[in-house]
Amino acid sequence: MSLSVVQGFSKSLAMTVLSEIGDKTFFAAAILAMRHPRRYVLAGCLSALIVMTILSAAVGWAAPNLISRTLTKHIATVLFLGFGLWSLWDAFHEGESEELAEVEAELDADLKASSETNRANGKGDDDAKKKNRPLFSQFFSPIFLKAFSITFFGEWGDKSQIATIGLAAAENPLGVVLGGIIGQALCQTAAVFGGKSLATQISEKFIALSGGVLFIVFGIQSFFATVES
Repeated sequence: MSLSVVQGFSKSLAMTVLSEIGDKTFFAAAILAMRHPRRYVLAGCLSALIVMTILSAAVGWAAPNLISRTLTKHIATVLFLGFGLWSLWDAFHEGESEELAEVEAELDADLKASSETNRANGKGDDDAKKKNRPLFSQFFSPIFLKAFSITFFGEWGDKSQIATIGLAAAENPLGVVLGGIIGQALCQTAAVFGGKSLATQISEKFIALSGGVLFIVFGIQSFFATVES
């Protein structure tokens, strides 16, 4: 394995773990795993994050082919420094957020709406319901699809997705993908099997502080790499 792949892998792994622990999708996975079979929740959440990681890395890999590599590195530097300062601001000014409660409330509302819909349509038998399902839903568990959609759209446009794009533009995309996937697997497994008890024990202030420092370090490294080139 080349040095560039190892470097991209290590940076992506560290960034992913610090970005995803305590994130909205982390809490969503923990809560979903308490209400549904863990294997479906883990498969759905992890599949969504793997797809998102690959898409983000692909965009980052293509960026230097669309604009100059020097400009790409400058943009990556600004992104890393900006995200670092943003995370530090969150750590020192916002304190512990109520994101877990917000996610739980959203999922409760969704569960209530689904239950009301099922009661309204409860006159047909199971075979009729199965036939009326979309073709895609007949081959995948509804829990898998729910976990996948919640995680995918929850991550779309998130800070971690944009950071992955910037990292893939500055580092080896293969290393970034591998590190991101392993990092996502670790975080989602901890969320699914650790449950809500683990989620409530996470210090969001510490995670934000650690992530901010890491982003700033990446930004400084990217800056010096741009100057040297």
